[in-house]
Amino acid sequence: MSVAFTKEESAETASETLLPDRPISQHPNLVTETGLALLETQLAEARQAFAEANTIEEVNERRRQTAGPLRDARYLTERLRTADVIQAPASNDVVAFGSTVRFSRDDGRVQTYRIVGEDEADPKTGSVSYVSPVAVALTGKAVGDVAMLGDQELEIIAID
Repeated sequence: MSVAFTKEESAETASETLLPDRPISQHPNLVTETGLALLETQLAEARQAFAEANTIEEVNERRRQTAGPLRDARYLTERLRTADVIQAPASNDVVAFGSTVRFSRDDGRVQTYRIVGEDEADPKTGSVSYVSPVAVALTGKAVGDVAMLGDQELEIIAID
């Protein structure tokens, strides 16, 4: 077949199909058991999305639709490979990875967060990464202790 009758991929299409890898944190990949299950679920979803996108007949559209799931699958595979599952703390004496901590701020707000791995963290739903400034300030502290976060004081009310 003559090259004149083939559809060449444009530079724009090529750039859409060559997505850069998702950055991998330099911190140890600590995860809770829930976080590990979440990574496994996300990997299964990425693989399913990739398989579905691979059924698209038009080659450029197939490349566009498989790029994201393929990138996500590479990232999630690496995160699962390096996952270090940390069991829930045996004691609630001090704030640790896996703890749920309630604290009050200077302005009177009371907040509750669970300290989890980076991929599991979602402050909107009440979890923060163990490397976040809040978690770093609170880790190792006990009920009644005050942690400094910048110029704010955080007083620990409860640890679960």
